[in-house]
Amino acid sequence: MFSFNQIGMAIYATYLTNKFGFKARRASSNVEKKEIRVEYAETLLAKLNISISVKGREKLNNDGPYLLVSNHRSVIDPLVIENILKETTIFGHWIAKKELYNSFFFGMFVRNTGSILIDRSAKQMTGLFAEIKNNVSNGESIFVFPEGTRNKGDGVIGRFKKGSDIIARKSKLDILPVYIETNTNDVLMASITKNEKNLVIDVEIGDVIPYEKKPKSLEESYKSMFGLT
Repeated sequence: MFSFNQIGMAIYATYLTNKFGFKARRASSNVEKKEIRVEYAETLLAKLNISISVKGREKLNNDGPYLLVSNHRSVIDPLVIENILKETTIFGHWIAKKELYNSFFFGMFVRNTGSILIDRSAKQMTGLFAEIKNNVSNGESIFVFPEGTRNKGDGVIGRFKKGSDIIARKSKLDILPVYIETNTNDVLMASITKNEKNLVIDVEIGDVIPYEKKPKSLEESYKSMFGLT
C-alpha cells in the first residue's frame, strides 16, 4: 500500500512534469529549452531533498557537441544529467523510447523539451539516424543511456545495446562519459518512502573520447574508464 507521502509526491511530480512540458511548447530556442529542463530538474530534486556531488566537473566545457553516455538506474537520472550540465552551454537531444512519447506522465515533457524518438519495434532506424545527423549539424549534442532501459539488476551496470555502438559511429561526435555512482533508485525510494533528508547522488565525469579514437566497443571503453566490471 502506498503512503500519503508517495501519493502526494506522485501527484506533484505529474503536475510539475506536465507544467514544464507545457511551458516548453512555447520555447523558441534550445537555450530556452535548456533553461526549462534545468529549472524542472532543480525544482523536483529539491522537492525530493536530493543534491548532486560531481567529481571531475572541470572536464565539462562548452567545446561540444558531444555524444553523452550515462548508466541508468532510475527515472530521475535525466534530472541528474541536466543538473550537472546547468553551468555549461551543452544542449542535447535525449534518445527516448516510443513509450515515453505516449506516456501520460512524461509525454508532454519528452515531446517538447528536446528528444529523438526511437521505435525499437521498427525494422529500420533510418529516421533515427537522419534526425541525429540533422541535430548534430546544428551543433547540438546527443544524450543516450546505452543500456537501453533502467538497470534493475544487482550488477553495477547492464549490458549496452548494440545500437549504442552504431549511434556512436553514426553521430561522429566526441564521447562524453558520465557515471552515476550512486544507485539513484535507492535514493529515490529513500526520499519518497522514508522521507529522508539531505540525500546525495555522486557522479563522476570521464575523459572526453575524441571521435577519431572512438573505441570499437563503447561498453568496454566505458567500463574501463570508470573501473567497472
